Amino acid sequence: MHTALAATATLLATAFAMLTLERYLARRRRHELMWTISLVMFALGSLGLWLGAAIGWSEWTFKAFYLFGAILNVPFLALGTVYLLADRRRGDITAATVSLLAAFAAGIVVAAPLLGVIDPDVLPQGSAVFGVGPRIAAGVGSGVAATVIFGGAIWSAVRLLMGRRRSAAAAAPTIPTGRLAAGNVLIALGTLVLSAGGLLNSVVGEMNAFAISLVVGIAVIFAGFLVTMAGRPTRSDGAVRGSLEAGPAATEPTGSGTTDTRRAPEPVA
Repeated sequence: MHTALAATATLLATAFAMLTLERYLARRRRHELMWTISLVMFALGSLGLWLGAAIGWSEWTFKAFYLFGAILNVPFLALGTVYLLADRRRGDITAATVSLLAAFAAGIVVAAPLLGVIDPDVLPQGSAVFGVGPRIAAGVGSGVAATVIFGGAIWSAVRLLMGRRRSAAAAAPTIPTGRLAAGNVLIALGTLVLSAGGLLNSVVGEMNAFAISLVVGIAVIFAGFLVTMAGRPTRSDGAVRGSLEAGPAATEPTGSGTTDTRRAPEPVA
């Protein structure tokens, strides 16, 4: 069962990553790029879980699962929140910092020696096979990033309440405040589901618990992405709609052989 669930999580994250990448290529919005990178990380972490469940755990299947599934995925997810709520300059500074720390963490995990023997049939525990370095990277990476995501959800809700008190004449934001709040709440909820995988260990087993939390968490997070990605009508669409609603137009020939478009007079009651 855990092999099928891990495969489902891998395919789901890959499909969602392709969809967000398509959105990014069409709109060039940085938060969608960060979400794409995060979903690729989720797919790679799920792939490590899939390989470990299918062919047995080894040093490199566990390191792939630990690096992409416990250290790198949530920080890039949090970067999407930063770009969504902050300005471009702050987002770029944060992205550069996270990228440098991610490269440093990857080097720590790859170079870390194993301190214990890995049982091919049992999902290893980081505390049993790794030293302090990889475990600190996992704790700091997931903890700080989750705080940013939950903080973004709270801030979006505050902005929604404040926005309702503003005058109707205020300019509409690029993403409606209600959608922004709902999307960030769903992303935070999905992150909470991912971190709650350990609670299912006593019910369905360790590998099944991680696989189920990955499938459900990734689906909820992507639902949050979809809420914020919902498109707004473009100016050209509004212009066309306005011309259609304005009424029929009459076409009259001119002396030069061209046509002159004028508004047809409305009947007088």
